[in-house]
Amino acid sequence: MAITAVRIDGRLIHGQVANLWTTKLGVSRIMVVDNEVSKSDVDKAALKLAKPAGVNLSILDEKRAADHIKAGKYDSQKVFIVAKRPEILLQMVDDGVPITVINVGNMSQNDDTQSLANSINVDAEDVKAFNELNDKGVKLTAQMVPSDPVQDFMPLLKKFK
Repeated sequence: MAITAVRIDGRLIHGQVANLWTTKLGVSRIMVVDNEVSKSDVDKAALKLAKPAGVNLSILDEKRAADHIKAGKYDSQKVFIVAKRPEILLQMVDDGVPITVINVGNMSQNDDTQSLANSINVDAEDVKAFNELNDKGVKLTAQMVPSDPVQDFMPLLKKFK
């Protein structure tokens, strides 16, 4: 199977993803799945600069990413999927992508979010998507960096009011 890991990180590719996670996982491709970023030449250029040397990069909208994965396009590679929010990963699962574990990393704070843990801020839509992913059997974990202990994410979600 091509999917090595799946992470939610609002920053997409940055120091933790580019250096720590990519190295720890030994991946050959980072796949950024974001419907807006995939249309922005400026965002795509920035992500290309941030990717580690020797690692391939795909920046795709959800539908194209799901189609490529299901068609076996990346079967010979170790793919690390990164998305900003859980909703897009829920769409991928609904489209038949075999995602079994999602690591919840940095989710930025805004006026509509509530903090669940250090650097994990969610809104009502996120909570709905996380609950649906959990109901579909996807294991949700929280882990900022590889050296941190892995936590079950669902008890954190209960803090949302």
